[in-house]
Amino acid sequence: MALETSPEQPAPVRQVANAISGWIDRLGAIWVEGQIAQLSKRPGLQTVFITLRDSVADISIPVTASRTLVDSMNPPLVEGASVLIHGKPTFYANRGTLSLQARDIRMVGLGELLAQVERRRQLLAAEGLFDPQLKRRLPFLPRRVGLVTAPKSAAERDVLDNARRRWPAVQFTVAHATMQGTRAAGEVMEALARLDRDDEVDVVVIARGGGSVEDLLPFSDEGLLRAVAKARTPVVSAIGHEQDQPLLDLVADVRASTPTDAAKLVVPDVAGEAHAVGAARERMRALLFATVAREQAGLDALRTRPALADPRTLVDARSDELDALRQRARRCLVHQLDRAADDIGHQRARARALSPLATLERGYAVLQDVDGHVLVSVGDTRPGAAVSVRVADGRIHADVTSTRTQEELDE
Repeated sequence: MALETSPEQPAPVRQVANAISGWIDRLGAIWVEGQIAQLSKRPGLQTVFITLRDSVADISIPVTASRTLVDSMNPPLVEGASVLIHGKPTFYANRGTLSLQARDIRMVGLGELLAQVERRRQLLAAEGLFDPQLKRRLPFLPRRVGLVTAPKSAAERDVLDNARRRWPAVQFTVAHATMQGTRAAGEVMEALARLDRDDEVDVVVIARGGGSVEDLLPFSDEGLLRAVAKARTPVVSAIGHEQDQPLLDLVADVRASTPTDAAKLVVPDVAGEAHAVGAARERMRALLFATVAREQAGLDALRTRPALADPRTLVDARSDELDALRQRARRCLVHQLDRAADDIGHQRARARALSPLATLERGYAVLQDVDGHVLVSVGDTRPGAAVSVRVADGRIHADVTSTRTQEELDE
């Protein structure tokens, strides 16, 4: 209902805003197509703010969506994507702004194609086709290079001219194929299979110049990607320019940013290699000269040492040491013999002093009976008994006439 107002009875702002909000709330949800001009995810908020721009006119409308809806999209929603939004118009009376509250978001057109490519990338990545450990190294100098490209294309000319300029002797086997359109993926797979069967081909280059995203879609074809993954020959992807990245770049063994870059990757630069060989030869020569000079200096230092300058010096010194040791040994031996002789003399004197014969020589005698027992007491014999007297120079046989004790002698 229209508000009845007059200069005398104006409507307050809140009444006008609430009336507009109530009228807009009666509108149902609608499908809107446009392009994401701005995408804002503020930390801590569960609402994502989107600016949806018309693809033709310079007109835009704000859109709000739940973070859960936006985060669940695969591939992720990015600025510049074309989308279909199912939303309900909402008027915020406090700020006096109109926006769409999104309930569903879908990719359309190129955005849908990119979404399919992203889902395919995730599938093949989960299977391990992009694993860096599966990548093979390119040969340093291939016998023959296989090239898959469009006939008489700028990419073919760039690869051939730059490769031959770097290494004039390089050999190419070119397999032409359609590089755009619905037949491109199948023809590229057939050309790759032919080159992969050729035993002389050491590396295969798939080259195409730049183009739109739609033009490069065949190089994200699942069949082509699996064929490249199964090829026994290393594959170089040279599709588009630096900013282009079809899925072929991920599954190929080496990615070249441009066809010209591919030519630099597959063959070395003859001038650069010749310069490197010359530099290596000079380094080896300098190292050899330095080693010989160092060894010669060491040899000269050894020759100037006294031992080598006059080898007899060491012999003379050792001879003097040997003479001194001999004399020292002789003196030590004579000294020890003298001490041993003195010791023997002392021991002989002691033995003689303790000998019974020496005692007998001083006038003592040993009295024994006929049985050889030594008589030490007057009681051991009797008068008339036969005895033997041992003196220093022999024995005296006698008979006992009488005996007297010490007491009797003392009286």
